Amino acid sequence: MEDQSKTINSVQTLLKFTYGLVPIVAGADKFTNLLTDWAHYLSPSLATMLPFSAHVFMMIVGVIEIVAGVLVLIVPQKAGYLVSAWLVLIALNLLSSGNYYDVAVRDIVMAIGAFSLARISGVTTGRK
Repeated sequence: MEDQSKTINSVQTLLKFTYGLVPIVAGADKFTNLLTDWAHYLSPSLATMLPFSAHVFMMIVGVIEIVAGVLVLIVPQKAGYLVSAWLVLIALNLLSSGNYYDVAVRDIVMAIGAFSLARISGVTTGRK
């Protein structure tokens, strides 16, 4: 039983750092666009409804992602659900744009991983 507990804890730790650090890096990149020009991933119909540029919107998204990543590192049980929902919203945005279906599918898979982090953290919290 102890081996199983260690395995579960190591999986939870791996997921926590993955879903904590990746949003922080992606969020920070919303300010620099080193990885990609993030504004291209914004649905054109959503972009036309914004009271500011797509770039400003992406910087706001970046702040939200950084905060979400930090929260995952601090309280993975609750923040895992937040990141999961965020990733589903990103996927819906991509689907509504009619582009980037591959990225939308990847984000749904990542949302399942973040949801799994929240669930497994709920189990491991009582044992720590």
